[in-house]
Amino acid sequence: MIPKAAQLLGLAMRARKVITGEELVLAAVRNGQARLVLLAADASDNTAKKVKDKCSYYGVSCVTTGDRHELGHAIGKDGRVTVAVTDGKLAESIQRLLT
Repeated sequence: MIPKAAQLLGLAMRARKVITGEELVLAAVRNGQARLVLLAADASDNTAKKVKDKCSYYGVSCVTTGDRHELGHAIGKDGRVTVAVTDGKLAESIQRLLT
């Protein structure tokens, strides 16, 4: 994961604009809260397919990045496989850095 993107993700976490955990992220995508979903590159095939399919159906950007430990470290938690950013501007900035 790019250091600048990790910093922005940490900022989003401190601003309470981040949702973590597979079920909570999928719920956020379904109810329109999620603006960007970050998926760990080492996620299981089943989880990756489920998250990508849900994101494409609801029109939410989904970016595969680093491993679960990098993703968790960026938000100051243990390993995380899926993270959703709920703030539009932060999501846009993070996505621009990662793509």
